[in-house]
Amino acid sequence: MTEHPTDRAEFHAMTQGTQEDWAKIFVATQAFNKGLPERVLGHLKLLEGDCGGFAVDRMTHSLQSATLAHRDGMDEEYVVCALLHDIGDTLGSHNHADIGAAILKPFVSEKNHWMVEHHGIFQGYYFFQFGGLDRNMRDKFRGHPAFEHTAAFCARHDQNAFDPAYDTMPLEAFVPMVNRVLTQPVRSIYMREAANAAE
Repeated sequence: MTEHPTDRAEFHAMTQGTQEDWAKIFVATQAFNKGLPERVLGHLKLLEGDCGGFAVDRMTHSLQSATLAHRDGMDEEYVVCALLHDIGDTLGSHNHADIGAAILKPFVSEKNHWMVEHHGIFQGYYFFQFGGLDRNMRDKFRGHPAFEHTAAFCARHDQNAFDPAYDTMPLEAFVPMVNRVLTQPVRSIYMREAANAAE
């Protein structure tokens, strides 16, 4: 979308901003935000072709995770979390779970956000011992309300999503779900209710 110069704020420092300037910015922001699902899906596609030593590439793993969740009867929000849980692999190679969780945080429940944010540690239960780490690292979170939810995600929809022969659903099947989940934030500092609650 090309902006006309008259659609832009005139200030060069925020201290100079006027109501008229910010009205223009808010309109542009709303239009930009509508493209978020498409941008997220575009970034997810960067996982194609990189297997990282696994039997399937990272994109197939993501799709397979979402497919397993969908076929297991999980709700749409959870399925989208399964699809995007490893989206941070490209930019957050040492903290990928944090990236996925940050993208999803405004749009999902606290339980699902916590699941994505901590799945890396919980997934470690299945392989940390082979790298000299403590496979029970997740135990420090035992007692957390989302502990079992996260452990179940890793057991049922993550650690077992590396099968080249599995009938994995294509990305196109999940696009409408991503569009619905990432359309309207449920929490954000840029929402009046959330801003008032933070005061």
